[in-house]
Amino acid sequence: MIKTVNLTKRFRTDEIETTALNNVSIEVKPGEFVAVMGPSGCGKSTLLNILGMLDNPTDGAYLFDGTDVSKYREGKRTQYRKGNIQFVFQSFNLIDELNVYENVELPLLYLKISSSKRKEMVMDILDRMKIGHRKKHFPQQLSGGQQQRVAIARAVVPNPKLILADEPTGNLDSKNGIEVMNLLTELNKQGTTIIMVSHSQRDAAFSHRVINLFDGQVVTEEVARQAVAV
Repeated sequence: MIKTVNLTKRFRTDEIETTALNNVSIEVKPGEFVAVMGPSGCGKSTLLNILGMLDNPTDGAYLFDGTDVSKYREGKRTQYRKGNIQFVFQSFNLIDELNVYENVELPLLYLKISSSKRKEMVMDILDRMKIGHRKKHFPQQLSGGQQQRVAIARAVVPNPKLILADEPTGNLDSKNGIEVMNLLTELNKQGTTIIMVSHSQRDAAFSHRVINLFDGQVVTEEVARQAVAV
């Protein structure tokens, strides 16, 4: 489903050039749940942005379902992303002025799905996330765990091929964090491919496998442990 070949991303500020990703080659099969781990500044978020088509690599190839999307311009990236990729963030990213139902409905409006079909799809996912009774509440009226459930519902409702989760339990206590990880695991069992950036070994244990990054490169688990120990 996803394959990167020698993916490289460089940023330039004035005269200083920084290499955030250096020849990263990974492959994620349909239906996998993969955790990406590494210390702060290792390139995890940069990799997630490229996989989510929010940015292009400087060099290398990114193949999504066999199509090289690495050189797509912003408009084409946006259109391709809408039908294939959704995000779950640490900060929830809900719109305060919209209630639960309206927040979850949002991606379906972008896809121009009919009103009756939208209602069916939104209520189905809200019930699956066990927050249907909160559909008229606004984000500020919800707990952190409930807000993340809404964010996951919004990501899942258009039935994307890929969910990218960036520290999805980072703002939650242990109990709510485990509940969110159980939700993601259940979605993965139903066929959704998930790539999750995390610092948490507990969260990573829910995944099928871990990709370790250090200094912009994919490294073995042994090298990753040694890097943390230094």
